[in-house]
Amino acid sequence: MKLLFIGARLFDDVAVYTKKMGITTVLTESNPRAQNLDLADSYHIVPRGMEHPKDIAIKEDVDGVVPLIGIDEPLKEVALLKEELETDHSLPVVASPLKAVSIAGDKVKTKQFLLKNNIKTPEHDLIHSCTQMGTKKYPLVLKQAHGQGGKDIKIALSQEDVCYYLEEYDTALVERFLEGIEISIEILRWKNDSIPLVPVSKGKTTLECIHPLKKLKKAPLRIDDAIKDAKTKQFSQNIRNIALNIANLLKIEGTADLDLIFDKYDKNTYVLEINTRISGTRYLTAASSDINPLHEMVDMATGSWNVNNVTKRIKEYCALEIPVGDYVSDKNNYRFREFHGENGWIIHGPDNHQRITIRGKDEKNAHKTATHLNLDLGNIRN
Repeated sequence: MKLLFIGARLFDDVAVYTKKMGITTVLTESNPRAQNLDLADSYHIVPRGMEHPKDIAIKEDVDGVVPLIGIDEPLKEVALLKEELETDHSLPVVASPLKAVSIAGDKVKTKQFLLKNNIKTPEHDLIHSCTQMGTKKYPLVLKQAHGQGGKDIKIALSQEDVCYYLEEYDTALVERFLEGIEISIEILRWKNDSIPLVPVSKGKTTLECIHPLKKLKKAPLRIDDAIKDAKTKQFSQNIRNIALNIANLLKIEGTADLDLIFDKYDKNTYVLEINTRISGTRYLTAASSDINPLHEMVDMATGSWNVNNVTKRIKEYCALEIPVGDYVSDKNNYRFREFHGENGWIIHGPDNHQRITIRGKDEKNAHKTATHLNLDLGNIRN
């Protein structure tokens, strides 16, 4: 079995798994100085775009293609590559199709999709002038139709803030600010079979627009200590149902994630965004459920993926993910990218933005590991 992987940055997350499964790996990358190139059996430095990966996939006679893409910009090109390779060469490409990518990659189209399908999303408007604000109540969230990672997002506390924002941008997507808990959930879908994984808490919403990467994240999701276990499980299942519905409506393939907010006042859950790419919460998902989304993508490409098998393998652990900036450790490499047993930890991420993800058989054990690692959770925003 031979697979082509597009993109070297995340290849360290699958390098051990592909070796274990006896898969020959071919890697394409546009940056000749990228990390992880030597982890593949062979690699090709190519120009940006999907034309050269397509040619290499055909020339190398691979059995499947796994785009390791964690950013939005190339996703449409990947979708077109998928369409061509699957239609003309019967070669599976583990990525979402063009329609799903086009809707998810545009926040305005995402809103239209959600409203059309009666899925709760925050009240919003598309404005071109601050005079269009009328009697809207502040704070409000200002966004652009395209962008990720908190880029171009501002919390407006007054009409003056909106006017300043529109001096830089021609338009703004205006959303009601919700005070509550930020949530993510990853979904796997392949050959019309779907499974939502574990809902993850990314911390409380903030007027400072603090990115979740800088906050303490937890899985499985618990809204607060006042909600009993039975109600928490019911709430988590509701989020899974939302994710499953969206994945099937969009016909997502491979892996994707949803960003949601639980409003602490009206107790409703609102969908913010759909991301048809590899998620930044994948380590938390793996730690808490024992399901690694990138490993599942490999199985999809080899034809061995089975949704019932995934369901049987899901476990329930407590997981924490802690931003550490720079943490002295010799474990931030591909050899230490898997969890084993009931307790453990993984360090990952680039210099200055490292994070440690901890697995515990319960919350007490997860905190015990954090203490052992000299991590002071009390000083971390959640």
